[in-house]
Amino acid sequence: MNSPTKRVGMVVEYDGTSYCGFQLQAHAPTIQAELERAVSQLTGMPARVHGASRTDSGTHATGQVVALSTESHLPIQTFVSGMNAHLSRDITVREAYQVSPEFEPRRHATSRIYRYTILNRPARSPVWERWAYHVLEHLDTEKMGAALRLLHGTHDFAAFAGRVPAGKSTVRRMVDTRVWREDERVLVEMEANAFLPGQVRRMVGALLQVGKGRLPPEALRAMLEEQSTHKSDFAAPAKGLCLMRINYKDFPPQ
Repeated sequence: MNSPTKRVGMVVEYDGTSYCGFQLQAHAPTIQAELERAVSQLTGMPARVHGASRTDSGTHATGQVVALSTESHLPIQTFVSGMNAHLSRDITVREAYQVSPEFEPRRHATSRIYRYTILNRPARSPVWERWAYHVLEHLDTEKMGAALRLLHGTHDFAAFAGRVPAGKSTVRRMVDTRVWREDERVLVEMEANAFLPGQVRRMVGALLQVGKGRLPPEALRAMLEEQSTHKSDFAAPAKGLCLMRINYKDFPPQ
């Protein structure tokens, strides 16, 4: 007789430098593959781990949300200590909860928050090499913030998208944005209901041109409205990008 299946939701943090993104790939290291390996070692049985966001190769996360179904009798909190005992030091499970059997991290998310970190100083930094994109020229954060605010609301973001499968919508809703400076770092934060492949990195790439004075803030809005003639052709490196948080109506469960 089979044991009852329970659904486990987890908040995961990782340094994505050594991985080819979140999603499984046949012959490359991924976050999903490492999580599934750890689940199998912890529970003694395989399980598919579903993630809320398919972060790109080299992208980091402090608040990725994943879920899996298992017949394991292990207490929920054991999934924190137990998973971490089997994971490499660049991936950790921060929290674990028993959730509704219907919980799907990707489909049930109400918004995602990404942050891009720019080291804005003349000299490079070995300390920030894995986590920030180095830009020598001084950046005007006020103009960068003004450019992003023009993109609030629901728009077709195809001008900032990477490869999108045929027939898939490129319309997304930008909920909020922030640009601010902390000492030698410029931080760009975006919250949307969902993001297209490569969208944040391409938006940051265009935003850097605004910050350097090479484009006016209105240029980003023009890219949206005149996509046939304006398109962001530079994607900032993945190492500066971090998935900060994913919001839900009912996760974590109360």
